[in-house]
Amino acid sequence: MELLIMAAGIGSRFGGLKQITPMGPNDEFIIDYSIFDAIKAGFTKVVFVIKEEHFEDFKETIGKRVEPHIQVEYVFQKIENIPAFVKIPETRIKPWGTAQAIYCAKEAISENFLVINADDFYGRDAFLVAKEFLETKKRAEYATIGYKVINTMTENGSVKRGVIGMKEEQLDSLVECSIEKVEGKIIATPLVEGDAFEITDDTLVSMNLLAFDTSIFANLEEKMDVFFRENENSLETCEFLIPNVLSELNKEGKIKVKVLNTEAVWYGVTYLEDKENVKNSIKKLVEEDVYPKNLWR
Repeated sequence: MELLIMAAGIGSRFGGLKQITPMGPNDEFIIDYSIFDAIKAGFTKVVFVIKEEHFEDFKETIGKRVEPHIQVEYVFQKIENIPAFVKIPETRIKPWGTAQAIYCAKEAISENFLVINADDFYGRDAFLVAKEFLETKKRAEYATIGYKVINTMTENGSVKRGVIGMKEEQLDSLVECSIEKVEGKIIATPLVEGDAFEITDDTLVSMNLLAFDTSIFANLEEKMDVFFRENENSLETCEFLIPNVLSELNKEGKIKVKVLNTEAVWYGVTYLEDKENVKNSIKKLVEEDVYPKNLWR
């Protein structure tokens, strides 16, 4: 089993890799804990999707710590890695989104694999749930690991999550929303279209924790072609996002996406004020011996 980590956005959000805030007692980053949990769950290879200009910094700050413990490969999310017919605007600087990030790794992935974001702390239970699925899944059967929304929120503002709709443990809908507590209620507002709606604490949401096999790359290639033809007039700003791709493929009956439950609690720095909470939460996990004080010793 392989782990694909989407990390091309790290340098952009944090002003360069060297400015990433350490979260662990020995300056570990959130990404270190994800890789540690993946190794514990039985993953044997990690593929980092990064920007080419960040390669040396990434390898020195993160790669060299984990290379003694797991096979590592690097791929670059390049703006040019899209269909040849697309005329890329000179003003387009950033890559094309999460679906393109996964597509860029097609030559590096050869087994069933799990996709995660680099800057989300997912919790070990989520990796164990994913491992069990990946070891027994059928071809072209995918999965999203669903978190109870209450386990993914911050007290400091809204968060973006994919609200999951299910039918018999299968994904029925996935609506990207801005989610926030308002007067004691949890309100989800769709990012594209639709009215805001109330959800409960245990409503499942997607955190881009996704389980695939290599058949996803052909599906991405097909959808990418359609995406760029439909967005030829908005190439400066459009994004090719994996939740949208899965929703389309699911509606067309081309794939099945199983919804897996985890009791894990998400941590992340959506806002600057979240940083201390994340550090304190990791400190508590270390004190409870969930993680060693020095993660990679």
